[in-house]
Amino acid sequence: MVLRSRRGTEMAASFPEIVAGIVQLPDATAFDGELVVWDAAGRLTFERLRYRLARREAGAARAAQEWPTHFVAFDVLRLSGTDTTGWPYRRRRAALESVFAARGLIAPWVLCPSTTDPDTVREWLTWTSVGIEGVLFKRLDGAYRPSVRG
Repeated sequence: MVLRSRRGTEMAASFPEIVAGIVQLPDATAFDGELVVWDAAGRLTFERLRYRLARREAGAARAAQEWPTHFVAFDVLRLSGTDTTGWPYRRRRAALESVFAARGLIAPWVLCPSTTDPDTVREWLTWTSVGIEGVLFKRLDGAYRPSVRG
């Protein structure tokens, strides 16, 4: 399993619960998403995520028990060995949802909510009390473009 940051830093040693969760996924599958930690009140906590990133081996295992990390999947980049980055987002999103449904994915995997309804987006943007910093927009007909803002 490979778990890398946006800058290419290998992070698997810090998140054993994510590594253990890989058995739920089809072989040769890659997601794009974000690691998150929720506090006891259900609020996203970047500080705990940073704390987790600094732990390895036994320390990482103990931290996983106290502050479990989840992977919120935004997109699918490879599915059972097939490169999906050239597919339009609408097709990639359908494939991502299909993986979650067909495999019955559970923690540490979380499917990022998606909508095309502007009123729903406006509502989501009011959720700052739980730690949401913003929303991600993708063109429905667009191919995957890493590190490029649309």
